[in-house]
Amino acid sequence: PASFTGSGPLVDVICTMATKTAISLVLVLATGASCSATGLFGHVRSELGRRGAAALAHIPVQRLRGGASDKLKAELIACRKDIWSLCEEKNCNPVLVRLGWHDAGTHDASIKEWPQCGGAIGSIRFKPEVEHGANAGLGDIVKMLEPLKKKYPLVSYADLFQMGGAVAIEHAGGPKIPMKYGRMDGPDAKACSPEGNLPDAEPSPKTGMYGGKGGTKPTEAKEPGDHLRKVFNRMGLEDKEIVALSGAHTLGRAWKDRSGLGAVITKFTDGEAVVRADGKKGCGKTGGSSWTKQWLKFDNSYFQTIPDDKADPELLKLSTDKVLFKDAGFKKFAEKYRDDEKAFFTDYAAAHKKLSECGAQFDPTEGITLD
Repeated sequence: PASFTGSGPLVDVICTMATKTAISLVLVLATGASCSATGLFGHVRSELGRRGAAALAHIPVQRLRGGASDKLKAELIACRKDIWSLCEEKNCNPVLVRLGWHDAGTHDASIKEWPQCGGAIGSIRFKPEVEHGANAGLGDIVKMLEPLKKKYPLVSYADLFQMGGAVAIEHAGGPKIPMKYGRMDGPDAKACSPEGNLPDAEPSPKTGMYGGKGGTKPTEAKEPGDHLRKVFNRMGLEDKEIVALSGAHTLGRAWKDRSGLGAVITKFTDGEAVVRADGKKGCGKTGGSSWTKQWLKFDNSYFQTIPDDKADPELLKLSTDKVLFKDAGFKKFAEKYRDDEKAFFTDYAAAHKKLSECGAQFDPTEGITLD
């Protein structure tokens, strides 16, 4: 056998392929690198020693091209159908949206290295991120999605989490999000973003401030609008997108045992009210406080309820909700969406898509569309 020589650095570990007798590493080398068939593993050994396993751990895992890309698309289409069925059976639309948002919402656009930039990289499946205070309760939905991950092994966790949110919106009567897929997963817990990148709904009772000094950038502010901008501007999102995304609170509930906000149960969350878009009761677990009466229906009722002084007092109105109709930069969009559901749906779909791609690396680079 011949020797292995490489004049360029190792830039990607594409995949591992197991056979009954061996595991082969397929490597992509920089332009100018050359190798003979044998001696490959010796070179890999030396590279591991030179760079250290920790350095290689953050190289994105790539999928095979060609036929495997077609197989991935087939799995994505089938997975989407199963998530729709999951929403139909479990009424889990709100938590699916929250999971996708909280995975993507750690993104810091000023950090150019991947996966240190955070975002839609599937890192919320790991501790400590899934145990961050803002992610209380999300470990359960990650576990609930594991059978789908096993059923569709080519679908990344990052794609699974973002697909869940998009399907949940559409199933609840909202717009079809023009999603693309092919996201690569952060490989391990080292891809987790530091705690503090997600928004607060109310100020700390200790400091009177929203946000804090943690995360990749401080989000601390005295006013809720300033806090929201610090969080979302860090991701590359602007006022219109902040307001449009806030409208997704038409879905779901706040849980007192998780966030400390809202009531233990209301007449809208006791299991008796009709809350689904299709006219079914569809509560799932009872309890919590909702922002809207039909909190499993995606519409613009959030923007109609928040400014309404005569709205039912059992509906939730948090400081970060009310500021949308007080802050000059937010108000014009909030009033537009209150009066024009079609405009809300259009802007929401665009904002959701943008959020779902924050920090993501795609393979293929142009992504995979299903429709």
